[in-house]
Amino acid sequence: MTLPKKWKIVSLADLAKKEPYSIVDGPFGSNLKISDYVADGIPVLQGKNITGNKFQWFDIRFITQEKADDLKRSLVRVGDILIVKIGSIGYSARIDDLKGYPCALIPANLCKLSPNLNLVDPSYLCYFLSSDESVNYLKANASATSQPALSLEKVKLLPVLLPPLPEQQRIAAILQKADRLRHLRRHARQLSDTYLQTVFLEMFGDPLLNKNDYDFYELGNLIDRIDSGWSPVCEEFPADNESWGVLKLSAVTSGVYVEGENKKLPDGIIPKTNIEVHQGDVLITRKNTSELVAACVYVFKTRPRLLLSDTIFRFLISRTDLMTPTYLWQLFSQKTFRKSVQSLATGSSGSMPNISKEKFMEIRFPVPPKSLQDKFEKIVFEHHRLTVNQEESERQTEQLFQSLLHRAFQGEL
Repeated sequence: MTLPKKWKIVSLADLAKKEPYSIVDGPFGSNLKISDYVADGIPVLQGKNITGNKFQWFDIRFITQEKADDLKRSLVRVGDILIVKIGSIGYSARIDDLKGYPCALIPANLCKLSPNLNLVDPSYLCYFLSSDESVNYLKANASATSQPALSLEKVKLLPVLLPPLPEQQRIAAILQKADRLRHLRRHARQLSDTYLQTVFLEMFGDPLLNKNDYDFYELGNLIDRIDSGWSPVCEEFPADNESWGVLKLSAVTSGVYVEGENKKLPDGIIPKTNIEVHQGDVLITRKNTSELVAACVYVFKTRPRLLLSDTIFRFLISRTDLMTPTYLWQLFSQKTFRKSVQSLATGSSGSMPNISKEKFMEIRFPVPPKSLQDKFEKIVFEHHRLTVNQEESERQTEQLFQSLLHRAFQGEL
């Protein structure tokens, strides 16, 4: 690639401040143990908290100030940039806010860079780190193990395209405008995700309170059976459209069916076609963490040759004159009702909670008039149509943004 005039290529380490601990990784092994975590203190920032090149403050753990002082080389302050070097290689985020804490700590799967503001615009560098050029380089230099890992030295050697500082700031300003549009699209879709739950409550009320005095039924009196899945040893990659695959838990846990979350059934293993997933199915997780068990989805559309796993049940409704599948789906999606279902889960210490078929069959809930459920179903399908359009718009926006990133780091903006 021919660089534009006055552009140069430098290593990531060249862009760190010229002071100790400006580009370091987190402590390894016995330096940070489970027993070091306390109820409150100095936050420990995890790689899982980095999504969409933003740091999300959830499920934060803490260490004491005394422990943080012992590990001061791995402390993070406002303005530092984090890069994931073990696991989700290449994810990165700038820490713009520490929520009132004086500092934070990174664990072994992260490294941090304190950028030299005389050399690099932080926003420009963050966008570069999220580009295909950067992510592909880091992934290519990771160890080829079950959990990809980068050494700090490899991260330091990452080549960075560096125009003059005013040009960096100009490029960053253009990308920020496009990025805002991308996030607005994403936020709009996230808002629409809660729409059906709101409509459900407006039309039927809270199922636990049943203020409309609807008749109660046991689930076992409304369905023909509950299908169990199957979990043979599968490949670690998804099936192509011509191959059989087995759904992973993540195909259901979000409350929206994700067909791509599957593992390929190895060649030579005969698929159990009686548990193939079909359009119109209602699926629910029977086993997961206590927060994710009893996640339920309605299958609006699916590719063929996908099978239920043994952690997922399928409800086969027999009394279609009394209940629609979309009502059942949204019933289990209501927070209060789902919480009551989750309380039925059992499991030994160290194992994931599990809900048996028998317990599902005994669940009682109010069933509104079928005519009202039919009206709700029309709303559900119209909402799905709009959601598909939103997702396509979001996909196109993401493609445009990635194209813009590529052009930016080719000197074409």
